[in-house]
Amino acid sequence: MDRIAVAVPRLSDREKAYVNEALDSTWISSRGPFIERFEAQVAEMAGTKHAIACNNGTTSLHLAMVGLDLQVGDEVIMPSLTYIATANCVRYCNATPVFVDNDPRTFNIDPARIEEAITPRTKGIVVVHLYGQSADMGPIMEIADRHGLWVIEDAAEAHGAQYRGRPVGGIGQCGSFSFFGNKIITTGEGGAVTTNDDALAARMRLLRSQGMSAERRYWHPMVGFNYRMTNLTAAIGVAQMERIADALKRRAEIAATYDDALSGLTDLIDLPFTADDCVHSFWMYTIQLKPNGKVSRDEVMVRLDADGVETRPVFYPVNDMPPYYDAAVDAPNARHCAAQGINLPTHELLSSDDILRVAETLKRALIA
Repeated sequence: MDRIAVAVPRLSDREKAYVNEALDSTWISSRGPFIERFEAQVAEMAGTKHAIACNNGTTSLHLAMVGLDLQVGDEVIMPSLTYIATANCVRYCNATPVFVDNDPRTFNIDPARIEEAITPRTKGIVVVHLYGQSADMGPIMEIADRHGLWVIEDAAEAHGAQYRGRPVGGIGQCGSFSFFGNKIITTGEGGAVTTNDDALAARMRLLRSQGMSAERRYWHPMVGFNYRMTNLTAAIGVAQMERIADALKRRAEIAATYDDALSGLTDLIDLPFTADDCVHSFWMYTIQLKPNGKVSRDEVMVRLDADGVETRPVFYPVNDMPPYYDAAVDAPNARHCAAQGINLPTHELLSSDDILRVAETLKRALIA
């Protein structure tokens, strides 16, 4: 029986055709028409005036922080439960990440814990829309406005997610997206930063390309980076973005099928939670084992793997890992989610039979 992978990119003849078009044009590096087309599509997805394409999601997040003038000694509040790149980008700026706990239902930063973490050194807040679920942006933006802080949305995993009718990536001062090979929209490697601020967009475009002036070639008014996306990469992205509506629709169908298939196991697991007035994009369908179960999370994953079902653990709290270890961080919810969470296979090539097989395999693993 074939293994069921946790994530598989959906690629078509259109991606091949656009890449071949880019090859035939000889525009294969960081200039070419597909880059502007892709940036326009990303800006439309995020509901912003600008999108600046980058070579990966980490560089796009770093670009946003440098663009917002994050400096040595500054502090940035962020969730304990996130991928480590969120914290690494703060460290790249010689600033300090300050970790707060997450909401146990959404896996996202708990707005009620943010204000107590603010100090005179706090410069901004990085909100992560984990696994495709929007964070509670209303109170977060109110806190940020009250204290004069910027907000960056790390929407690497939340293409097409919405908060109260607004696309994620367009609510804070900046949004950051990843287009890694396992994301909803993929370019293999790639990223983009979004904003409505004209001056900030111009600054980030400068920074992205070695700080070179757009008006005076090979004149560099600032130190920048080589964070550019290639036209070849963008060609894949354009093809992907042309079917984002279908991708999101299919993921919603997959989540609904999982909900139905796993409804009889809710005494042992918590199913994904979607907040009111929000649209979950379901990059991953993430369950949590309840503490009353007789089989550990890790053992459940081993049993699933043995039966041909690939899964992923939830991220570890960043403050529990060596580069950022801080035993004083009060993050019991993050630690619980990390210890009990499982990402089930979530990709558009899954059939209904695949999902039912995952559900039946999970049931056996939980009760065996």
